Amino acid sequence: MENSILNDLIIDPGYILILMMVMIVILFVLQVKNSFKIDRFMKKYKSFMRGKDGISLEKTILRNINEIDMLMESSKNHMEQIRQLKEIQLHTLNKTAIVKYDAFNEMGGKLSFVLALLDNRNNGFILNAMHSREGCYTYVKEIVKGESFVELAEEEAEALDKAIFQEYTPETVEK
Repeated sequence: MENSILNDLIIDPGYILILMMVMIVILFVLQVKNSFKIDRFMKKYKSFMRGKDGISLEKTILRNINEIDMLMESSKNHMEQIRQLKEIQLHTLNKTAIVKYDAFNEMGGKLSFVLALLDNRNNGFILNAMHSREGCYTYVKEIVKGESFVELAEEEAEALDKAIFQEYTPETVEK
């Protein structure tokens, strides 16, 4: 029996058979590869769903969403509290300097001192404690915008300059 279709083809039927076998092998390899991918996916899925059904998984997701909402609200509260603390800090005496000195020639050991306490606007006071053999004398001088209405002694001016020009400010802490 003669097949007219095979005789009319330009290509030898053996080549067609070989091509089809190569295609079958390629498809078989792809099928095996996909099977391994599906197995790995199923293992991950089973691990994810271990002990969970659809309802309990939904409850877990809702619980996590609620926790995230609570954390967001808490974060907003903390940000407001931080803002309030920064506002308060603007009015605190956070610039400080101390200068120790000998107030009298007969005294040694630098027992006298000047303490400058200023806020960010350079408002505050200078505390001068002068130690002598007879006792300790303490003086306070008000500072407004970095200046005193009363004349400052050399040590007091030095403490004031140290406090005004020190490197610490709340802005540097934020960075």
